[in-house]
Amino acid sequence: MPSSISDHAGPADAQLRNGFGPRVRKLHARIGKAHHKAEGMAFSRALLEGQASPLQIAALMRALAPAYALLEQQGPDQASALGASSIPWSALARTTALQHDLAVLAPVAATPASAAAAIWLEQLKVLAAQAPHRLMAHVYVRYGGDLSGGQQLAAQANAILARHALPALSFWTFERDLPALKQQLHDGFEQMDLSTEEEEELLEEAELAFHVTQRLLAELANLP
Repeated sequence: MPSSISDHAGPADAQLRNGFGPRVRKLHARIGKAHHKAEGMAFSRALLEGQASPLQIAALMRALAPAYALLEQQGPDQASALGASSIPWSALARTTALQHDLAVLAPVAATPASAAAAIWLEQLKVLAAQAPHRLMAHVYVRYGGDLSGGQQLAAQANAILARHALPALSFWTFERDLPALKQQLHDGFEQMDLSTEEEEELLEEAELAFHVTQRLLAELANLP
């Protein structure tokens, strides 16, 4: 049985962690418990063990697409206004990859609309309008996860799809060097000009972002 995603950091990741700035260290410490809980949920375990179904994988991509579209529409300007100039938005963006994946997954049966994803999307809209620093917590959790543990999920998801004669996904494929992208993402978060209160709210929202993930994972576990 595979160990958790968190146990699969390579030497480049270990070196990067040694160079974390103070805000990113706080973020990692704050989300650690929620991260492990998400990894231990039924759908996560099924995917890590190569036992998830194409229907579940399709439902995941369909649920993620609207939220990523909003993050990529709102995030760059919001980050810039907060003083973060180094986040490599064009290299991180997943919308085109998700459009590709939704197309290749079209032969998979329709899946119910995700209530968890709908709630998440409405939350993101509110944060974009009222609390941009909190919106950035979702940027950190989503893209940081895609660059890290998402790489292991990709291998398992694509192996499952291959067994069902379906094409590989593009969602977890990045064209640039992953450690460099992670470093730029982290640098952007260190650059943000936040008050002490805003930084605490950023950390709090990062935990809440994992609660969103947990709700979505619980939904996926109930699909065949």
